Amino acid sequence: MKRIIAAVTGLLLLSACGAERSGTITTEDGEEIDYTLDTDSGGATITAETEDGTATVRTGADVPVDLPSGFSIYPGAEVLNNVIIDREGDKGAMVSMTSDASAADMVAFYRKQAEAAGIKIETEVKTGAMTMIGGESESGTGFSFMATPNGDATNGQLMIGDKFAQ
Repeated sequence: MKRIIAAVTGLLLLSACGAERSGTITTEDGEEIDYTLDTDSGGATITAETEDGTATVRTGADVPVDLPSGFSIYPGAEVLNNVIIDREGDKGAMVSMTSDASAADMVAFYRKQAEAAGIKIETEVKTGAMTMIGGESESGTGFSFMATPNGDATNGQLMIGDKFAQ
């Protein structure tokens, strides 16, 4: 999954530069990924065919947020960007948001949701003003949330998904 995410991230960057709408790229480890790119939907949708199966990635501020049951966007937060990844049943999301709430309040909100979903918080990092928490459930759902104060607002990034480490 990490290879697909890295390759698709590269494709998203290329799409911003007017890259081809379809083609084949080769990853660092020699895997060929066939892709198609659609930017007519108000964001970008990339479908990649790999030896591991088909992966679809949708990204953009207007892409509907699709989080696992029990997770939601922080109340009143504005979604800045949303990335939805789907690979043959394994799903994930990365949502960037901003809120007028404090970083501590946002972290507490997502800690509560993660723990209620059976995710054990194994990592908590505080460096400067940034706080990040992360963990994994017994079923392999990975989770992280990072909050960083930005003037009178707080920027947050939520990442959650099935089997992203594979």
